[in-house]
Amino acid sequence: MDKSLKILLLSSLLLSLFSPSIAQTCGTYQFSSNKLFATCTDLPYLPSFLHWTYHPSNGTVDLAYRHAGVDTSAWVAWALNLDKAGMEGSQTLVALHNTTGAAHAYTSDVSSYSTTLAQSNLSFNVPSLSAEYVNNVMIIYATLVLPSGRTSFNQVWQNGVVSGGSPQAHSFTGDNMRSTGTVDFATGQTSSTGGGGSLQRRRNVHGVLNAVSWGTLMPIGAIIARYLKVFKSADPAWFYLHVTCQSSAYIVGVAGWATGLKLGSDSSGIEHTTHRNIGITLFCLGTLQVFALLLRPKKDHKFRLYWNIYHWTVGYVAIILSIVNVFEGLDILSPSKNWKRAYIGVIIFLGSNAVMLEAYTWYIVLKRKKTGSDKYPNGANGQTHSTWPQQTV
Repeated sequence: MDKSLKILLLSSLLLSLFSPSIAQTCGTYQFSSNKLFATCTDLPYLPSFLHWTYHPSNGTVDLAYRHAGVDTSAWVAWALNLDKAGMEGSQTLVALHNTTGAAHAYTSDVSSYSTTLAQSNLSFNVPSLSAEYVNNVMIIYATLVLPSGRTSFNQVWQNGVVSGGSPQAHSFTGDNMRSTGTVDFATGQTSSTGGGGSLQRRRNVHGVLNAVSWGTLMPIGAIIARYLKVFKSADPAWFYLHVTCQSSAYIVGVAGWATGLKLGSDSSGIEHTTHRNIGITLFCLGTLQVFALLLRPKKDHKFRLYWNIYHWTVGYVAIILSIVNVFEGLDILSPSKNWKRAYIGVIIFLGSNAVMLEAYTWYIVLKRKKTGSDKYPNGANGQTHSTWPQQTV
């Protein structure tokens, strides 16, 4: 044997022994039953692998789905979706440990996102189905009669926990929301959509709407009200900018809140209690601010001071809760780190500008106070008012 070939074979052996990640790829895995499959692929999300042999003569496929790193309290699933991407409508193979502790596989036709993975027949035949649990790896073996002579399908794979003998909802964050793709059993080609289907798209829309409205526009509106009013040339423009910014934030925020309610109803079994409760509180506070604007007393009214205190307090509480809830949402969605970094950058930018404007505002105010020009006419609504930095509109 050529010396270079010996070195190559020895290197490959050492890598397979000392590199678990390589040893766990689909091509190097050996089934305990010595089953062989013609094609395999490492699925891109979750530690999962798909092996299969396609039989064009009768339109069937023998497959094995492996899901590593699960214990006896977990369920795993692999599915074909004949009509669309995502979980809803998927024809699913499920495996878990039954009450006797043995690995058990069954089929489930998933008709909605609130599924409990109850046992049911699929839209195509599954002549054989079994499960095996070896060294924290759950394996589903199956033979499928592919429908309508097709070979290319959307595929979905998942895992979750079992409680009381029943599968519970899988995680709605991270790789569990990306584990979708396509597979062609005839050509061996696979791809990953990584988008989680329509539910994930709606979650993304919900996140963007709320990050832009409550998390960005609302702090900008507060900055406008607090600092622009000090500049005589900005009066009364600052007032209309403030109202426009906050009204836009409220309208877009309500749209985001509504999508959140719909997501909650579609994600039965998953509770994000803190995020949900803060969202409801923000909606209530925002609505109160809108009504408060309609009931705003004139500047010389005896209750105007109390209205100012109320408006200032509710406004800043809403801003703080908004920022907190955006980060709660980012933790739930688990997007790429760049999204979180981008929002942190926005907050740092707004915060640093607020600090500089605060210092400059007090410089202007103290200078005017010293020269006795701390009051000027023609404020918003034509009233004379102080230039001291107050949160009044």
